[in-house]
Amino acid sequence: MKLMQGLVASLVVALIPVSYASEMAIRDAYVTTDDGARIHYLQAGGDGSAPALVLIPGWTLTASLWHEQLQRFSDHRHVIAVDSRSQGESSIMLTGNTPERRAQDLHELLASLHIDRCVLVGWSQGAQDVAAYVQQFGTASLAGVVFVDSPVSAGTSELDLRKPFSKAILTGLSRYAAQPADYNAGMVRSIFQRPPANIDAVIAQAQRTPPAVGAAMLVSDIFGTDRRPALQKIDRPALVIASANSPLLDAQKQMAESIHGAVFIAVPNTRHAVFVDDPRAFDGALEQLLRAADSTRKD
Repeated sequence: MKLMQGLVASLVVALIPVSYASEMAIRDAYVTTDDGARIHYLQAGGDGSAPALVLIPGWTLTASLWHEQLQRFSDHRHVIAVDSRSQGESSIMLTGNTPERRAQDLHELLASLHIDRCVLVGWSQGAQDVAAYVQQFGTASLAGVVFVDSPVSAGTSELDLRKPFSKAILTGLSRYAAQPADYNAGMVRSIFQRPPANIDAVIAQAQRTPPAVGAAMLVSDIFGTDRRPALQKIDRPALVIASANSPLLDAQKQMAESIHGAVFIAVPNTRHAVFVDDPRAFDGALEQLLRAADSTRKD
């Protein structure tokens, strides 16, 4: 069971709730997509000409996990953290729970905010959303991309390329359907090296996504589409940052090697929640990427 949870943790996320009483600089808002999904997002900053920073969470959890980055990077740029559809405060949807549709949601959100240049950061499931965005919309509006502790999916080839990981995912789906509360609790606890004090709230948040929807999302994320071709399209500054303890570390190294000019960083003494376990190392690496991205020109 521990092995399964450790592997599953490579495509799930953590949550740090925002205290709205103490962090008034963080604002929340909504946009409605063309298929009727109401997408919630958090934002901070907004002044300056630097590319916006767009933060995408992973499986079942919310924009609030990016609390550190919303505060840290909003002095000179617009920072946005998105609740993906069927997660957090966004609409629970019975359709469109795929990286490809979430990429379209993101495109519509950016258009609504008149953002024409941004850096996309995707953690876990969010890494699939970044790849899907590049595949559909290219890089003309991007100043940089960041993949956090997850390789881009190889589609059904995952069954051959990463057999232990694929087996763990498929084995866990039946348990998730039968015992979602226990499954979510084990999953959330497994992704932290240093669990936050509000771990029970983190676990409760994971349970908002209905198990049937969550299972469909997970299958689509991992086995639905080979998104590796999108990596060849990336011609902007790129960062792949991983936990040094990730069971998919080699796959992430290989992914970085396939992106022209990408920087690869492995952060020691962390689990899947790299930027929660070691925000100093994560934010430092992201700061370097942003400096490179700020100097890029829009096509």
